[in-house]
Order: sequence, then C-alpha cells, then structure tokens
Amino acid sequence: MECIRVTLEKPRKYSYEILIGEDIVDRKGWITTVKNHADRYVIITDSNVNPLYGKMVRARLGETALPVDIVEIPAGESSKSLNTVLDVARQLVRLKVSRKSLLIALGGGVVGDVAGFIASIYMRSIPYVQIPTTLLAQVDSSVGGKTGVDLPEGKNLLGTFYQPKAVYIDLSFLKTLSDRDFANGLAEIIKYGIIGDNNLFEFLESESDGIKKRNPSLMKSLVGRSCKIKADIVEMDEKELGLRRILNFGHTLGHALEAATDYGLSHGEAVSIGMVGAAKISHRLDHLDGASCQRIVDLIKDYHLPTKIPAGLKTAQIMGFMATDKKAVGGQVHFVLVKKIGAPFVTPDIPSGVVEGTIEELQG
Repeated sequence: MECIRVTLEKPRKYSYEILIGEDIVDRKGWITTVKNHADRYVIITDSNVNPLYGKMVRARLGETALPVDIVEIPAGESSKSLNTVLDVARQLVRLKVSRKSLLIALGGGVVGDVAGFIASIYMRSIPYVQIPTTLLAQVDSSVGGKTGVDLPEGKNLLGTFYQPKAVYIDLSFLKTLSDRDFANGLAEIIKYGIIGDNNLFEFLESESDGIKKRNPSLMKSLVGRSCKIKADIVEMDEKELGLRRILNFGHTLGHALEAATDYGLSHGEAVSIGMVGAAKISHRLDHLDGASCQRIVDLIKDYHLPTKIPAGLKTAQIMGFMATDKKAVGGQVHFVLVKKIGAPFVTPDIPSGVVEGTIEELQG
C-alpha cells in the first residue's frame, strides 16, 4: 500500500494521509485510523454507489461497535445544490449527529464535494474522510480539501476549503467504472502530465494500450503519481492564492462548457476540450510550439476524449459563463497556459478576440 502525506502549514492536526492500494476498504486496517476521529459514523453516498459498496463499507465500520448510518443522495451533478445540502443536514439532525461524529464521503466527485461542504458547515464543522470510488475523484477532487455546490450561474460558486482527515483510494473500485467514467479520470491525469510532469505525459503516450485496459500496476502508478503532484501543490498553496491555480488548466473553458450544456458534458469531457482550447491559445500567443500543441491534442484523442465543442453552443453563451467563473479577478478571466509540456503559467493577458477565435475554431 502506498502512503502519501499531505503536510499543511496549519497546526499538524490538519495534515493527513492518502492511502492507495487494492481492496483497502475491505480490510480491517483502515478502521484503526477512522476510529480515532469519532463516536459514530454517517456514510454519505449516492444512488449508484450505495448498492455496490454501501453495505460492505457499513459492515466494516460496524466492526468498531459504533453506530453507522447511511444517507443516500441522487446520483449526478444535479445533487450539487443547496437543496441537497439542506436535505442531508436535516437528516443529520434527525440522526442526532454531533460534532464528535464522522462523515464518510463514499462516491465520486459530487458526493465528495457535497459531503465535504456539509462537514465544513454542519455545527460549524465536523470531521470527514474521503473514500473516492471514481478515477476522477481518486486523482483530483478527493485530495486538497475543495468542497462546494453549484448555482445556476456556474459551477462550484458556493464552497469552502476544508481538509479531510484521510483519503482512502481503493483501486478495486475502478473495476466497476463505465468506460466513460474511466475516461473522465484519465482527463485529469493527462492534465497533471501537461502542467507538472513531462515524464508522466510521455508515460501516458507510451503505455496507452495498457492504461486503457486498466492494467492494475499501470493504474497504481498513475494514481500515485497524480496524487503526489496534487499533494505537493496543495502543500505549497492550500487556498489557491498562487501556485495551486495551475491545477485549473483546461478548467476555465471546461467549467463554462459544463454549465452551457447543463452538465450534458461530463467534467472530464469538458476539461478535455478546455485543455485543447488552452493549448491552442498558448500556441496562438507563441508560448507553445506547434508540435507540442499537437501532442496534447493527439493524446486526448488517443484516450477517446472529445476535442471539439458540441454543436449548438454559441460563443457568446460560453463567454458569458466564463465571465462568472469564480477564478476571475477584477472582472478579468484568468487562463492557465503552457510554455511547454510541464511548464504552466497563469495570465489574464489574453488579447481581445483570441479566446473567441479559439472557441470558434473548436466549434469547427
């Protein structure tokens, strides 16, 4: 089992471990850590994950002889709402959940974001742990303490930075993912290669056949390397005041596309298109050479992820959603661009018409 420690500048108690391995949740060992954090447990999961893993996780937690309850929310992005937060919070009150209780986020990114947000505000904060069940959540949303819900005006506009007590990444969960959900996670791994590790990018190029077949040793390497990159960045910039913004490569356009399609595009699909857009903007502005730009596009295509904006979306509509992006500063939209693979930078200085022109090119 691999262990990655996230060491924060806050008091030591806010640091935590990411544990990565096969069948972690079906072992007794992880319970020892969880047991130190609570007098009872509430598993927050969704209608897809609960039938698959809810009973097993509940049984393992039950070995501590402490009360264990399950709260289920509907699967899908629509559950990232204040209505869901209020509904779950009221259920916690009825269950007599206290500040000494522990929430268990069992699911993908939606479950993790919602459960973490509730943990950060319920009774002015209670502890929680992450058990991510999708590749996307394992390499991205479960690590770093970002929580949040959506508004009609945009994605993740309400949220907090609130770190979990631990993250348990069980690679056996990947066996039950659909091809689409698996590809969603690969999009974020590709992002890590582009912004942080040229060797990882080359690994994704050379080992694509085995990765697409979900080879266990390759997946363990990919998940571990991705989590290490994110953990290192979070340690240096927990609240996204500087360096951590590079993790948003592809997300400025990607989040706008999610909102514009009413989340018909999944997160990984939208970010894939967003990464192509960011690479093309980088090339248009002479930061990134044409060969490297094409490598990025080709790698995204190789993993069967989209590189074009769906038909029917208007440039003005997409630009409108970008204008309300929470990462905008002083009314200016900030883009993460690259000078070469592995060398990102953040800038608001995009000449007029470049973003619009790139969007129109991607609509072709």
